[in-house]
Amino acid sequence: MAIRVLLADDQPLVRAGFRALLERADDIEVVAEAATGRQAVAETRTHRPDVVLMDVRMPDLDGIEATRRIVALDGAPVRVLMLTTFDLAEYLLEALDAGVSGFTLKDTPPDDLVAGVLAVARNDALVEPETTVRLIGRAARHRPAAPLDALSAPERELLDLVAAGRSDAEIGPDAGERVSALLAKLGVRDRVHAVLAARRG
Repeated sequence: MAIRVLLADDQPLVRAGFRALLERADDIEVVAEAATGRQAVAETRTHRPDVVLMDVRMPDLDGIEATRRIVALDGAPVRVLMLTTFDLAEYLLEALDAGVSGFTLKDTPPDDLVAGVLAVARNDALVEPETTVRLIGRAARHRPAAPLDALSAPERELLDLVAAGRSDAEIGPDAGERVSALLAKLGVRDRVHAVLAARRG
């Protein structure tokens, strides 16, 4: 089945460009668009996309607060991939707290954006792993250490691989099941929050 995507950006030309780009992929369907943060929440409630591609700066309700409300919706989880520029650092902690599942730069090459949407939907890899790991490492310095004592040695090794940005394919056989079990044990919803836990541990 196709990955269902909602585009949230206040610029019509930007949304049109992303729609054209994403709909070239056979396994992605753009089901709705939103020009404000409040509209993004409403459209998510109506269409229940798999992924919301959310601009961090949105009118009416900013992308971070819109993300917080989307993540809190009842039903199947909706993952948010946040669009930003390199000045993300000031928003990073707030975005992570809101429940963002990944970050991607607005000037990301088209193929990488498509890959990022698929990665977030399937939770089998970090989006733009080098940039994400670096930014989270910087943010983690401002947070208390995470309690990782309950992890076994193999679980800690697996967490180290996830925190280094390794995908399921790179980790090896049964990676999906092992990573899912690890996320559940850590009490986090996706890889980006596992990276934060690892960097704080």
